[in-house]
Amino acid sequence: MKYDINDENISECECKHDHEDIVQKIKGDMPGEEMLLDLAELFKVFGDQTRIKIIFILFKEEMCVCDIANALGMTQSAISHQLRVLKQARLVKFRKVGKTVFYSLDDEHISQIFACGLHHIEEMYKH
Repeated sequence: MKYDINDENISECECKHDHEDIVQKIKGDMPGEEMLLDLAELFKVFGDQTRIKIIFILFKEEMCVCDIANALGMTQSAISHQLRVLKQARLVKFRKVGKTVFYSLDDEHISQIFACGLHHIEEMYKH
């Protein structure tokens, strides 16, 4: 789905006065620069189609690297690389059973972020 940045419904504010009380409240609530940078980095990790596919799989089921690779028709090496990125971002976790490593989403927050994003896109396709 493509987004039209030339949407005619978007216009500049025509009000002639500032809403200083609202502006000051928002400024007071604004997280620090480092936190906002970390948030932006988190969303960048979601910005890769292969990683989104892996997150979708793990949203549905805990899996090992070979099963993820098989499901996506990719090499285990390619999947392992993406899983490293997802682990560094604390989006996935793993557990070992013998020599097999199973991956899952790190916590319920990740499931919620993914579910909300997916729901948003599904709604866009309905309209």
